[in-house]
Amino acid sequence: MSRLSLLLVFGLVGATFAGVLPDQHAAWSGRIVGGSDASEGQFPYQVSLRSSAGSHFCGGSIINANWVMSAAHCTVGRTLANTIVVAGSLLLNAGGSTHASERIINHPQYSSLSLANDISLVRVATPFVFSSVIGAIELETSFVDTASSAQASGWGQTSHPGSIPNHLQWVNVDIISLADCRSRHSAVNANRVHDNTICTLSPSGVGMCMGDSGGPLSHSGRQQGIVSWGIACAQGIPDVFARVSSHRDWVLENVD
Repeated sequence: MSRLSLLLVFGLVGATFAGVLPDQHAAWSGRIVGGSDASEGQFPYQVSLRSSAGSHFCGGSIINANWVMSAAHCTVGRTLANTIVVAGSLLLNAGGSTHASERIINHPQYSSLSLANDISLVRVATPFVFSSVIGAIELETSFVDTASSAQASGWGQTSHPGSIPNHLQWVNVDIISLADCRSRHSAVNANRVHDNTICTLSPSGVGMCMGDSGGPLSHSGRQQGIVSWGIACAQGIPDVFARVSSHRDWVLENVD
């Protein structure tokens, strides 16, 4: 099978866990492979995006009291009623603060073919109440393109095929240059590594998977990326994220 045919956006189909129901409208998503259980308050900005039936389909991050940032491939075509934000819980089956969506803004230049500009914003109907387990993350302002350690978190699959976890997972990954990222992908997929994306590399058996889409990549207390796509799950090939610093101006123009 070619690398191209294995390209997956990390958004969720048919996963069920403890009352979290499958959502026929969700894109591919899943849980981090090779990760560890997150601790209370470790990722206060992490949210779960769920359908009206309670199915987790993507992750997201709180950027202020009213807005969540996610991936466009997670939210394109979704209705407000079928996009629920849950914050403040490590578990999918219990706890957290539930918020209806009031507005969804997908990047106007998002492409489902090239996955360019894979970023979206969701405004919640009731503001988040910040606490030790709910808080906003700062947006990166600099273009990071050198090897450095970062953290990714999400409820994506631990294997593919596989199931999603109940407990939020996290993993350390290494940010790599765009040139290195492109060289490690096939020629066709390298064209999907845009200048406004950011890549990470992990050993085989560690990385993003279905359900992690829209979730945060953070480094030095700032969000660097938004989980977008990869080749299968945790195969030692770079995972690709929308680059936050490249989209920061667009974000700030659209949030209040």
